[in-house]
Amino acid sequence: MNRPTPKHKAPKLSFPLLDGSTWNLEEQQPENFTLLVFYRGLHCPLCKKYLVELEDLLEDFNKKGVKVVAVSMDDEKRARLSRKDWGLKDLRVGYNLDLETAKNWGLYISKGIKEGEPDVFSEPGLFLIDKNAEIYYAAINSNPWGRPYLPSFVKAVDFITESGYPARGEML
Repeated sequence: MNRPTPKHKAPKLSFPLLDGSTWNLEEQQPENFTLLVFYRGLHCPLCKKYLVELEDLLEDFNKKGVKVVAVSMDDEKRARLSRKDWGLKDLRVGYNLDLETAKNWGLYISKGIKEGEPDVFSEPGLFLIDKNAEIYYAAINSNPWGRPYLPSFVKAVDFITESGYPARGEML
């Protein structure tokens, strides 16, 4: 399985957003980066905590020229419930991520094992994508815990942009 690799073009990605528009990676024009967060879905209490923290940091990311979006394999109804039940007001939330796209992004795929879980869903992933649509940073998890600490990314953007620090991990 190939995975998205730093200093290489990000895989194609497009999905509907809850505001009725379609998010397309190729159309993004961030000042510095796009922060793309793949989450497991409505059934995941750790995703709730993570996306609430992400929402709390949106203004900080915006000030640093980082556009933020989150997406899952949930359908629109489940995504709307997540937004409502988790109190997400400003975070752009996407839905209907298809299995093939999730695999193209190197995400781990799980089968539902308890009530409330979808039959199939992706595990978490976080990608920092530069303004040329190349992967700068990638973190792919096989479980809901152990995700990157979001506040560190706010500080990292300053360090990256001020020092010109390059993406790392570009060799396979």
